[in-house]
Order: sequence, then structure tokens, then C-alpha cells
Amino acid sequence: MTANERQHRFAYAYAMAAVVFWATAASAFKISLRHVGVMPLLLFASMTSTTVFFLDLIATKKLPLLRTFTRKDYLWSAGLGFLNPFLYYVVIFKAYSLLPAQEAQPINFVWPLTLVLLSIPILHQRIKLASILAILVSFLGVVVIATHPTRPADILAFRFSSGPGVALALGSTIVWALFWVLNTKDRHDEAARLFVNFLFASTYILVVVLVFGRREPFAWQGLLGGVYIGLFEMGITFLVWLKALRSAKTTAHVVNLIYLVPFLSLLVIAFVLGEKILPSTIVGLVLIIAGIVLQKTVG
Repeated sequence: MTANERQHRFAYAYAMAAVVFWATAASAFKISLRHVGVMPLLLFASMTSTTVFFLDLIATKKLPLLRTFTRKDYLWSAGLGFLNPFLYYVVIFKAYSLLPAQEAQPINFVWPLTLVLLSIPILHQRIKLASILAILVSFLGVVVIATHPTRPADILAFRFSSGPGVALALGSTIVWALFWVLNTKDRHDEAARLFVNFLFASTYILVVVLVFGRREPFAWQGLLGGVYIGLFEMGITFLVWLKALRSAKTTAHVVNLIYLVPFLSLLVIAFVLGEKILPSTIVGLVLIIAGIVLQKTVG
């Protein structure tokens, strides 16, 4: 086996590890939110991730890269850190507190199509008619998941298990897509950039918790859940995914594995949370993935 072949195999291993970790995130959100509020949970998770990124910079001897950041760079990172992880996870955690995990997770997965829509006004990209069709297919999947109809006519009734929850889940895709559109303008090393973003975000969250947070005890499960999310939804998994992208012959070899996440996540949700996975969830998820794949094909 050549060195390139070995590296490519490692890329798949890293990517699959990230996929498995992300597949547990929805269940971790739901379990943790039973024991702690949105902001304290986010504080635990963000501080854990910030620590992971800092240790990674030390281990890879990239800490001096922080000196290359100008004042403008730090201000830019402060803005990106506000979007993600601060605003994004506030919105998505709140969505999970209102929706069953099997609804919130697939709806949140439409962010690649939201990214396409935001690229039109921000990056001045044109959109093809086939891409519009792909977006409509995926959003039909969102409606199916949110209304869980037993017959086609039920879809038109738009009866959601939680209207605000669906709105927040969709809103989170806007925040996440906006973050990645703006992130393309940042040319700093990914690991250094993540650390600075999360450092700012952790500061924002800490201020909110200290100023507006209610002084009430929380169960140790909430702290443990925050640490788990910080490690395996954000910190370690982000780094592993970056490692997969760098090790692959082309990013397309590993990026497509991301489509396994929502399906594996449903298995974890059923097994860990005990949610009965509805047929409408499966149908809606297939429509969402079909729309994303179609958009990638024609885009």
C-alpha cells in the first residue's frame, strides 16, 4: 500500500468517526436539556470546545499563528463567533427543547440549501431553475416531517407539533449557512480561527449567563451533557472532520459521507431516547437528502 493510499484510508476513517459523533448529537441535546437550561448547556459546551481547540494549537505548534491576527481579524472573528457557536446553538438548542429530536434533526439538515439561497445576495451567485426545484423538494420534506401527515391532504393543513420549534429549526439553518458564507472570507488557519471564534463566543455566553441567568442548581447530567456536546458535536469532531478533508484525495470523497448522519441519528434517537420513528420522518428525510443531492448535481 502506497503512502497516498494509506492517507486516503485514514481520510475515510476520520470522516466516519466524525459522522458517528455527529449522529449522537441530537440525542445528546435532548437528554442534556432535560437537566439544564439552554444557556448553561451552551456555556459548558462552548468552553469545552474552546479548551479542545487551544490544546490542539499547542499540540500542533500553531499557537504562534494567533500573533498573525490583526485587530481587524479579531473583530471579524468576534462577529463570526457571535453567529457560531453563540447564536446558532442558542437557536438550535431552543428548537430541540420544543420539538421531538426526529423532527429537529432532519429539519436542521437543510442548511446546505439555505447556503445556496444566501450565496445569491451575499456572493452574487446565480441559481439555476433545477436548483430551485431541488430546494422545493427538500422543503417539502421539511413540511412532511413537521406535519407528519397520514394522507397527502394533511400536508396542506400545516398542523405542526410546534410551529415555533419548526421556525427555530429552520432559522438555525440560516444562521449556520450565513456563518459558512462569511467564513469563506477568512483566510486564517482553520484551527486557529475556530479557537478565536469559540473564545469570543464563550465570553458572550458567560456574560449572558452571569447577567441574565437564573441562579438555580442544575443536575450533574447537564454538566456532563455539555462537556459531551463540546467534545463530540463541536470540538474533537470539528478537528477530525478537518483532518478528513485534508487527508482525502478530493473533498468529494468524504463530504458525501455526511448524508449518513441524519439516518444514523434516527437510529440513535430511537434506541437512546425511545422515540418511535414515524414513517413521515423517513419520507421527509429522503426528500430532504434527494433535494440536496439534486442541487449538488445540477449546481
